[in-house]
Amino acid sequence: MTTEEMKEKKRRYGLTAEMISRASGVPLGTVQKIFSGTTKAPRKLTMDAIEKVFREEEAKRNGLFAGLNAPGSILREESGRYGAAKRQELHTLDDYYALPEDIRAELIDGTFYNMGAPTRRHQLILGEMYLQLKRCAQEHEMPCEIYLSPCDVRLDRDDYTMVQPDLLAVCNYENPDMRRIEGAPDFVVEILSQATRMKDLILKLRKYQNAGVREYWIVDPQKRRVTVHCFEDEDYSPENYDFRGSVPVTISKGRCQVDFSGILDQLQRHGW
Repeated sequence: MTTEEMKEKKRRYGLTAEMISRASGVPLGTVQKIFSGTTKAPRKLTMDAIEKVFREEEAKRNGLFAGLNAPGSILREESGRYGAAKRQELHTLDDYYALPEDIRAELIDGTFYNMGAPTRRHQLILGEMYLQLKRCAQEHEMPCEIYLSPCDVRLDRDDYTMVQPDLLAVCNYENPDMRRIEGAPDFVVEILSQATRMKDLILKLRKYQNAGVREYWIVDPQKRRVTVHCFEDEDYSPENYDFRGSVPVTISKGRCQVDFSGILDQLQRHGW
């Protein structure tokens, strides 16, 4: 590995000279001189020690990404970086943005959850819901924007959680950052799949409620059921609807609703 290649990896991985020095055992001054170009011909033993740091970092990151390839997989790292005492290492938004483009994952409380590719049934339901809600918001001139997944939501406004709800709505929302939604959306929909079922039913239910989401729908294609959680009412009880009729959006005061009967007809035509 050349010095230039090491410089590129140092930049890409966000490593400092001090971190490299601690991990390799090479004196900090020597590391600084090598990367500044002051030392033109470093000793091979020194370069081998530094190269080992980059290879270990690369292996760790490749292991991270590989662990996300299995649908529904949950990754928890138990070893500290650079040989520190063993501990659970929480992942951050830096790790999230470093994921390869072909991997879809959510970061929740410092842990990665693989999302996998959605099924055709999932996408049919999602598309129909989006069209109906978008049309309603426009017809009633509501100050709300409707978004489809993938759309990043920095739910807790911290460095440890980034979710991608299947569908969401934000109202009276101003944010100059085009990359993501900051904070809790007003309205969230998750469509259950085998890979995400427990996460959506338990983990995300808690996260959305605590973050300040006003209304959360859980759509179950298998049971042909929609469960509505209206968190604005502290004493609420979840309401269940089947796919044979319409489901009102509570926070719209009934002006908007999703007619699932047409969605049901399409599912039955496909044999889904």
